[in-house]
Amino acid sequence: MRLSFKSFFLNNRFFGVGGAILLVLVLAFPFEVLLPVALTSILIFLLLVLFDTLVLYGPRISLNATRAVSKVLSLGDDNPIKINIRNNSSVALTVAVVDELPEQFQVRNFKWIKKLAANKSEEFEYQLKPLTRGEYFFGDLHCFVRTDLGLVRRRITFPVGEMIPVYPSIIQMKRFELKSFIRTSSEYGVKRMQRIGHSYEFEHIKHYVAGDDFRSINWKATGRRAQLMVNQYEDEKSQQVYCLLDRSRVMHMPFGGLSLLDYSVNASLVISNIVLQKQDKSGLLTFSDRIGTAIKAERSKQQLKKILEALYNEEEQPVEANYELMYVGARRFIKGRSLLFLFTNFESEYALQRVIPQLRNLNRQHLLVVVFFENTEISDFSKKPSYTLEDVYAQVTAEDHLYQKMQLVQQLKQFGIMSILTKPENLTVNTINKYLELKSRGLI
Repeated sequence: MRLSFKSFFLNNRFFGVGGAILLVLVLAFPFEVLLPVALTSILIFLLLVLFDTLVLYGPRISLNATRAVSKVLSLGDDNPIKINIRNNSSVALTVAVVDELPEQFQVRNFKWIKKLAANKSEEFEYQLKPLTRGEYFFGDLHCFVRTDLGLVRRRITFPVGEMIPVYPSIIQMKRFELKSFIRTSSEYGVKRMQRIGHSYEFEHIKHYVAGDDFRSINWKATGRRAQLMVNQYEDEKSQQVYCLLDRSRVMHMPFGGLSLLDYSVNASLVISNIVLQKQDKSGLLTFSDRIGTAIKAERSKQQLKKILEALYNEEEQPVEANYELMYVGARRFIKGRSLLFLFTNFESEYALQRVIPQLRNLNRQHLLVVVFFENTEISDFSKKPSYTLEDVYAQVTAEDHLYQKMQLVQQLKQFGIMSILTKPENLTVNTINKYLELKSRGLI
């Protein structure tokens, strides 16, 4: 047995029993008959404390604790953390587990208490939702154990500290990948678009069966085989799809703990993965007052990893976006007609009018989809009841702001530019739906 004062603690029960004995000692002054009782109680109390200490620090006490964390955490999602505690002792123990969580969460009241029988184990799970990208350090596990006597506690520390990076949401990427390829999926946010017309990629000729499009009948093959034959087409492949990310100050606005850039980063990772799964080429271009990351659209096995690492390192810049530079950079870097998802934000008509020339030029050379955000806080405020004249004025102002956002969509439509006005939390699903729609219509 090795007693360490740093690991030795007194329980609340110790102070409760000690306070009761002290009260008996005080009462022994007017009532001398209580003095022997008090002295005997002190002796028994000290012996019990000594016995409890010997048991806790004796060789019979053995405890194991492990923490199971994914090698990479997903930004903005609930990530499961599992802790396993095993009591290898021959006596039952009450264990209070304190986990040293990363400082980014600012959690100081984490504690899990459980009574473990001899030679039994227990596993519990909790969720963590990181709101910023970067490295998160998980510290040691501290287990405060006590016996059924409960007078003293012993702290057993397990050095399981590790650094875990928080990447763009891999959980969302896998979830939406599965939903996008399930034709029978009817869950909100993932829908299969009805095909309009034909793709241009001819695959093979097959026998006609009921339900095939009669416009696809190959009359020459039908004449040779003396039975109806139809052409079979497949989706266009190897089309270039780029995500253009605005990193300027307009993307620093937070909603639900995540900035607009973080929402765009998550959506870019998800759409890039689906693009690659659809046999298209995915690329990335970021900009603010200068061109940032530029990843050429490819379909290699390492492409998704390159995009993931690039998105992990992106940060908001406290500057205005230079759309002229973005246009010049896109024109030089992106070769061939491509589908461009531009993730940005416009809060006023003036902000859009300043960049309309660059967007129109970009749309002439490529298929451009401008993605910007609805202010959900203003939207929720506009739905609240009004009780005073000031409330009415504020509500009308909020509704006017929302109306201006809808006007921006119409202005883009007038110039032939497609757009998505979305709530931040619906960004990923709306972007996926737009890509699947354009893909099914044969526009890319």
